[in-house]
Amino acid sequence: MNDAATRYAAQRRFVGTITPSGNTVVERITLGIARELPEVSMHFSRTPVFGSSDPSPERYASEGLLAAARLLAHAAPDMLVWNGSKGAGIGFEHDRALVASITAETGIRATTSILGLADLLAARGIRRLGIVTPYSTASQKKTLDCLAAEGYDCVADACAGLSDNLSYASVPPERIAAMAREVAAAKPQAIVCLCTNFPAAVVAAPLEAELGLPVYDSTALGVWHALRLAGVDTAPAAPLWGSLFTQAL
Repeated sequence: MNDAATRYAAQRRFVGTITPSGNTVVERITLGIARELPEVSMHFSRTPVFGSSDPSPERYASEGLLAAARLLAHAAPDMLVWNGSKGAGIGFEHDRALVASITAETGIRATTSILGLADLLAARGIRRLGIVTPYSTASQKKTLDCLAAEGYDCVADACAGLSDNLSYASVPPERIAAMAREVAAAKPQAIVCLCTNFPAAVVAAPLEAELGLPVYDSTALGVWHALRLAGVDTAPAAPLWGSLFTQAL
């Protein structure tokens, strides 16, 4: 076989990703990570999340998420993942309920970026966090309050002050790096970049080398957790995408 055919045939682990409809980051980051993992094939579906207003601010609009999961289930993926970060502002229990509903509906194991974060921090014994987001100050406070209620000590934070979902993707990597350096001064155990329409994953690896701290991006967390639960060794992605990908479950 030629090289293209060989690469195609090697893709035997399928992961279905649900992404917000106003998101331009998740697919790009997910496919970038998958390029380092030849056995992985990533597939996508969308659910309505866009603009600056949320019609269900304290819960998930579950029907749209379940509709997206049903469509992905037609392809019989090994895992389904909701790669959205809303659970960090409304409570992790919403993500646990969501994945239970998705699995009950489709028969396929599911996770979310926020459940990936929770599993990772528990496994590494991390509680002191520096938080970086593109959010407005009001949304940032809601996120910090939620994380505190989940038992995390957010010792420093920085936000870009944006409120429209589409605009989150426009924050340049240089500004994200500057915000990470700002929160690093408080010496957290890890820096967590929240919002899956925020391209922080592209600066995680160089920031880790510079700051000597783990830098975890919510989009990358969703990809990592889904792949690890599917039995994929993610370590080959670590040089480009950060130490997260060396972590086993």
